[in-house]
Amino acid sequence: MISAPTPANELERLAALVRLKLLDSVPEASFDALTRCLAWSLHVPVALISLVDANRQWFMCRVGLDATETPREVSFCGHAICGTEPLVIANALEDERFADNPLVLGPSHIRAYLGVPLITSAGHALGTLCAIDTASHSWSTGDIRQASDLALVAIALIEARAFRSELGDSFSALAGLCGPRTQAA
Repeated sequence: MISAPTPANELERLAALVRLKLLDSVPEASFDALTRCLAWSLHVPVALISLVDANRQWFMCRVGLDATETPREVSFCGHAICGTEPLVIANALEDERFADNPLVLGPSHIRAYLGVPLITSAGHALGTLCAIDTASHSWSTGDIRQASDLALVAIALIEARAFRSELGDSFSALAGLCGPRTQAA
């Protein structure tokens, strides 16, 4: 097994994850809907939005998987965030990076993986939107396009969520500067 490498911009990437307040957040319906759409459209048992921090990949939302996180060093998504293109694995048993990975040989029995990096407008790969199959899977061009399109929606939702949060913080700060409101007589 080849452990997941570290991206060149790792410190900035981790800072973006912290700033976006996504790690260990509560489930959100819009993100859950994306993973359901991915699983359904690609006919796979598992779909995830995975965020990769310094030591783990945490599943922001998931379909078909009970685990909420796995160690980064065994993660497929940790490999995917080092590039800008989808990571496409038809059969993990035939890929030297993953053939002896515990997620392949153990109870998860990952055989096929399609992960699209979730890259912010500032260029930080936060994690992936990924589809996983327990059987080998020849991913079609349409499968890759579908996952890539849904990943674009996921990153747009992430950035919109951050904007709403910053806007709310700005209004709170402004309200604090204005002081308490008094009622006119």
